[in-house]
Amino acid sequence: MKEIKYSDIVLRADPERVVLRPFTISVEPYNTALGTMSRAERICRSLLKLTREECCAELDSVSRDFSGRHLQARAIFLDRFRAIKAMIGRGIEGMDEIDEDHAALIGAYFCQEYSFEAAAIMNPSVVVHPEQTDVPQGAVRFLMSVRTVGEGHISTISFREGVFHADGTLDLEPDSDFIVAAKPAQGATDGPVTLMRHKACSVSGTVIFPVTRAQSNGLEDLRLVQFTEDDGDTTYLGTYTAYSGREIGCELFETEDFDTVYLAPLRGLAATHKGLALFPRRINGRYAAIGRLDHESLFYLESEDRMVWNYGDRIVSPKHPWEMVQMGNCGSPIELDAGWLVFTHGVGAMRRYCLGAVLLDKADPRQVIGRSRTPILAPGEDTREGYVPNVVYSCGALKHGDWILLPYGVADSSIRFASLHVDDILQHLRPF
Repeated sequence: MKEIKYSDIVLRADPERVVLRPFTISVEPYNTALGTMSRAERICRSLLKLTREECCAELDSVSRDFSGRHLQARAIFLDRFRAIKAMIGRGIEGMDEIDEDHAALIGAYFCQEYSFEAAAIMNPSVVVHPEQTDVPQGAVRFLMSVRTVGEGHISTISFREGVFHADGTLDLEPDSDFIVAAKPAQGATDGPVTLMRHKACSVSGTVIFPVTRAQSNGLEDLRLVQFTEDDGDTTYLGTYTAYSGREIGCELFETEDFDTVYLAPLRGLAATHKGLALFPRRINGRYAAIGRLDHESLFYLESEDRMVWNYGDRIVSPKHPWEMVQMGNCGSPIELDAGWLVFTHGVGAMRRYCLGAVLLDKADPRQVIGRSRTPILAPGEDTREGYVPNVVYSCGALKHGDWILLPYGVADSSIRFASLHVDDILQHLRPF
């Protein structure tokens, strides 16, 4: 590569970024200090016995410690109380006539702070932001999804916003002061599920947690794309891995504005593999994707239904030393005049992850025009140490003008940014 612009901006895991989450306390009966009941019931009964003065004193203490760290903490406490009441409130004297302060205090006992990116931050993807007002001339505002990992190695989806300029430089907007978890529109243990962003929160102040049983141990590696239908309508789609702790499945992320997000399991053979990435438009009237059906090669897939993905055609297999163990895509294909550009990752000796690219024919993406013989990005002395060493990885890039913004994870411990000129990438690729 002739020229890669590396930004000085580095995002690192930050334990100070916290969100209020439900704290699960056992609802199974056992021999407690108040008799045979669940621990959750014992706590509720004990708090109901507090006088109004005692309750308010304790609630004031909680507010002093935590309200300044969270948006509308009291409303969250009251919402949590309603969930607890629906779960165990029947038969507990006083739960129906409870005053708001007692309700908020009970809710606080069933909440916890969760540092959602304390352990790791990685694997970004990036799209054009749905809001483009007040953007400098020649620039574009972008929205980046990030995989964040906290206590228990639970993976979540969070976001950052920024501006990509015509000269290949970028600015990242400051962190949101408050983080709020997207709220399910209804209770759900199985997909599909609809999530709502808090009205007072920006997109970058929102984090998406696992909701269903299939997602219970994490939402991993969202590959976002702005999808345009044949009639010109656009929506944001993305594929991610739902991990239950034992099994994985590919699911679809769908939204028009990031206010309401729809999550649903995909079906078919390809849905049992990681790393499916959608094309930004239909190909020959059908939905299209790049996937990995054999754990090591790139496949081209088409489907009449974007919820169902089965068989495909192998188009690129491991060939060069840096990708000999396995290959995969690094996000959705990017449309160029020359063809479809797909960033790839390859695994070589010592489980070293590097990034390269392939160029596919625009009319028939089964035809490979060129590919990287050597990596475009590789772990270096300053980008090899971390939670998972010797890994650079991305889940999506953004073309603007003659430049491509490529955010990438470093050792699952930070995110960095590279800007690549389109002509340089094309010159790097060699005939297949």
